[in-house]
Amino acid sequence: MKVTYNWLKDFVNIKITPRVLAEKLTMVGLEVTSLEECDGDFVFEMEITSNRPDCLSVVGIAREVAAITGKKLKNVSSLRSQVSGKKLQPATCNLQLKIEDKKDCPLYTAKIIRDIKVGPSPDWLKKRLELVGCRSVNNVVDITNYVLFEWGEPLHAFDLDKLSGDTIIVRRANGGEKITSIDGGQRTLNPNILVIADKKQAVAIAGIIGGKDTEVTESTKNILLEAAIFTPVVIRRARQKLGLQSESSYRFERGVDSQTVENASWQAVRLIQELAGGKCSLVRSSGLPKRKKVNIKLGVSTVQSILGVNITPLQIKKILNGLGFKIKTKTGGVLVVEVPAYRSDAELEIDLIEEIARIFGYERIPITVPKVMPKISAYDTRDLVTLIKNTLIGLGLNEVITYSLIDRNLLEDFSGFFPNPTEILNPLSKEQEILRPTLIPSLSKCVAYNLNQKQNYVNIFEIAKIFPSLSEASPGEELALGIALCGEKSLLLGGGLIKEEMGILHLKGILEVLFERLGIKKYNFNLKNFYEASLYIAEEKIGVMIKLQKNTLDNLEIKNKDVIVAEINLEKVFPYVNLGKVFTPLPVYPGISRDISLILKDEVKIEDVFKATREKGEPLLRQVNVVDYYKGKQIPAGFKGLTISCIYRSDERTLTETEINPVHALVVGVLIDRFGARIR
Repeated sequence: MKVTYNWLKDFVNIKITPRVLAEKLTMVGLEVTSLEECDGDFVFEMEITSNRPDCLSVVGIAREVAAITGKKLKNVSSLRSQVSGKKLQPATCNLQLKIEDKKDCPLYTAKIIRDIKVGPSPDWLKKRLELVGCRSVNNVVDITNYVLFEWGEPLHAFDLDKLSGDTIIVRRANGGEKITSIDGGQRTLNPNILVIADKKQAVAIAGIIGGKDTEVTESTKNILLEAAIFTPVVIRRARQKLGLQSESSYRFERGVDSQTVENASWQAVRLIQELAGGKCSLVRSSGLPKRKKVNIKLGVSTVQSILGVNITPLQIKKILNGLGFKIKTKTGGVLVVEVPAYRSDAELEIDLIEEIARIFGYERIPITVPKVMPKISAYDTRDLVTLIKNTLIGLGLNEVITYSLIDRNLLEDFSGFFPNPTEILNPLSKEQEILRPTLIPSLSKCVAYNLNQKQNYVNIFEIAKIFPSLSEASPGEELALGIALCGEKSLLLGGGLIKEEMGILHLKGILEVLFERLGIKKYNFNLKNFYEASLYIAEEKIGVMIKLQKNTLDNLEIKNKDVIVAEINLEKVFPYVNLGKVFTPLPVYPGISRDISLILKDEVKIEDVFKATREKGEPLLRQVNVVDYYKGKQIPAGFKGLTISCIYRSDERTLTETEINPVHALVVGVLIDRFGARIR
């Protein structure tokens, strides 16, 4: 966008130098990329962002200059009163306007001006157009271009006598329709392109370029002056299809408001009467853009808080008024601001605060350290999810992503765990009938697919939303972790390759590592049998582990394989996460290990055994591990053979046998007394 210093002075009484003005414009967001002195004037070339179509005109930039410098913008609100001969000449034709689709063209206006004299433009008009990069054609065409640059509203003048009939039609082009544009090129049109047509043919490509057949020449006596609003997306698509860029399309693509259309049109009529003679004999208008007035509540304290400066209501009002915003009411510390039609980009309170900031001056806003507010939760959910994913991937699992909508039949085998699923009223397919209340069916199906692809070992997980039914009308939404294991894991040990079948204890081990990484200590597994277990943290149930039953495996067409799955409600887990780490020095003195081989009843939990031994062995007992587990001929039915290793250590000295033996005897005693253990 180019504009000259003297042209701006027509609207604002500027006292600062062009170079200082260029710096100020850049600081408020209208970047001046170059400033050149030319023929006694200065030409500013600026980068205008796509959200500010109001600045694609001299008037729009002058409004910014007025706000920056604290000067008043000269009255440009009504130009009709300036037109010589306020009474229209008697009409000699009955022009009709027809818009086929108001969505394409919300507003179309036409003014007929008769008895004009087309000729060269005066020097001042030629000079201004040349300074902004537009060549002179004739006085009428130059005036339409001049008004385009001044107001940002593209106009077009048709030779009235070359139009067929008395109707102007705004319509989509017919397939294969052709038009020769004023640049001499022949354009082939299609129904996606909007045109201006008479009774016979298209006479202009709407918002982009006029037609050769109706252009204004030296022989033109009467003209039809067009001013309109076209839907931006229609113009943009047509311009892209034709590969044709013009000053008009550049502005229509970004939007023009109805008030600008009115002012620009009457400004052109006034200049045509002054420079080409003639009288305006007819005014027609069709359509009226429906624009709801936009009012925004602006809190003075909010402005001060966000900007970090003690800006007064009077300063706020002065800045906004300078930009064309109106302060309608003021109640306490809240201003109700009416947004002008040409500022369609201002919709929220923060938009007004941005306007205040840039005119007030970013350089005047002090640098401050932002106040850090504590988070409501201890850790960010996204960070915890990332940690969980990294942990599981580190354990060798693979992440998968499945659909949120599942087949009703797929859920039937798990109905005992997840009753009353939420149904989709209009499912796209049979496979998308249910909003999944659990990840387990989807993961199970994923396991079946991988086995079918000859993958003998499947270890997958997914973190995603599930939708358990809270009521018939309201599904819930929770973040869940699902894990599925199946097949044989190959391990290369010293003795050779060992294949280990995945079971529920492997899944238990994965979860124990995960809980350890998350800093969760008060967890336990309520293992009902080797097919199902419940997971708890501090007596709160957080999930389940399941070994799929044979009928479920048959439905999934999984043969001769066990599938173990788990699902955890992460939203219940997160409150127990503790990622704080405490450094423990490495032991200075050696530890002494003592093993205990015993026989226990099957129902005795290893967790309870560990808990009891630690209580009796404190403070010397530092670690308890299971080193052997056996069930066979030497072990009676209903019992299990177990060997645990106890490690004793002191931080002050090397322990002696006399110190360890009494403690170890207490540990063995509690196993016998509390659990009925038999020492082997």
